[in-house]
Amino acid sequence: GMHDGSVMGIPYFDCPVAKGIFAQPAQLFPSGATTPEASVPGAGNTVVPMAAAILAAEQRHATLPSKKQTSDGFISTGQEVEWVGKKGIVRYIGDVKFAPGEWVGLELTEGKGVHDGSVMGISYFDCPAAKGLFAPAQLLANDMLLDSATVEAPISAKSSLPRVVAVRAAEDQRHATLPSKERTVDSFLSLGQQVEWSGKKGIVRYIGDVSFAAGEWVGLELTDAKGMHDGSVMGIPYFECPLAKGVFALPAQLSAVPTATKDAFEHDRVMTPV
Repeated sequence: GMHDGSVMGIPYFDCPVAKGIFAQPAQLFPSGATTPEASVPGAGNTVVPMAAAILAAEQRHATLPSKKQTSDGFISTGQEVEWVGKKGIVRYIGDVKFAPGEWVGLELTEGKGVHDGSVMGISYFDCPAAKGLFAPAQLLANDMLLDSATVEAPISAKSSLPRVVAVRAAEDQRHATLPSKERTVDSFLSLGQQVEWSGKKGIVRYIGDVSFAAGEWVGLELTDAKGMHDGSVMGIPYFECPLAKGVFALPAQLSAVPTATKDAFEHDRVMTPV
């Protein structure tokens, strides 16, 4: 599978590690149930269960079709690019299921990625394990322009990504991570604050917009439990923390650690192996 029932730090269900996946209802058939039948193209008049027809179609198209260029024509498939200091080759351009907007799938030639070209059970392109990542097309173009010249990359007002993410990244791409707000909108949480999320202790490392979902999100470095990532999601570095110690949560899902427990909390953080 792909995960343990948690995605982007949000627990949807519990299952063993690497045994969970998400699928659309139309892709599923009850075990042992009679399924609709359909003819498989290229197989004469052979009639097979619909599930087999779907599988045959998927085998003929192992990955989703990609566009040849980004909408602005700046990036093409097969092109060598660099994203947040990692070199790679463009393997996919187009829409994705996990976020709005146009995205670019990269096979890294230097550095570690996050997948093999498949995300949430959907295969966008093929590459070796832990060598694939996705980057928003707009931010990748801005990053490339800033690396190659001092020309300021324009930011489209029609972009479906949160504008603040694009603006910040365009202005500050040379920094290791995206800049964070100091406090949440309601001022209840602030950077560096000690909090609890689903019974797990952590420290606030990022506050702001993200590319994978709408609204204000909080990035945490967990101190006494396992997380999901190292502060980077879909190839975008929001903050830095040890591997498998980072999660994202909505502000409403977090509670501040009482002042009386802060000393013990800091002790846990120091004693927690990484």
